[in-house]
Amino acid sequence: MSRIRITREFSFEGAHALKGYDGKCSHIHGHSYRMSVTVIGEPMTQEGSPKKGMVLDFTDLKRIVNESIVDKFDHALVMSRNSELTEQIQQAYGNVVIVDFQPTSEMLVSFFAKMLIAALPDGVSLYSVKLWETRKSCAEWYASDNPQQ
Repeated sequence: MSRIRITREFSFEGAHALKGYDGKCSHIHGHSYRMSVTVIGEPMTQEGSPKKGMVLDFTDLKRIVNESIVDKFDHALVMSRNSELTEQIQQAYGNVVIVDFQPTSEMLVSFFAKMLIAALPDGVSLYSVKLWETRKSCAEWYASDNPQQ
């Protein structure tokens, strides 16, 4: 049976600040993120299944990505745990996501990949995640580059 990749795109709004960065991005600022998630697997062959011929129902992929990432990060401020004002900002504003890393696009895409790997059903593997921070700039994660995950 052939292995097939399927991809779905998502979008969400978010803000972050890069503590210690030597440019404008050290200030709190926002992005209209766009993300594509590609999974790979063999189409289901079970006779009588409504999912026969599908690697993963696009509706299921949407649910997994929304529950794992979009619902948590949409309209959130993402901050590194080691920021001095983390607690005060978290108390003052409701939707603050605290992470253990500098919230760059590169680190976020890697973090999102780990979240998705844990949420995908058996027989379906994460192939890639691409996270656009702007129309012209994105970070990419590929399973083939990260065999230990």
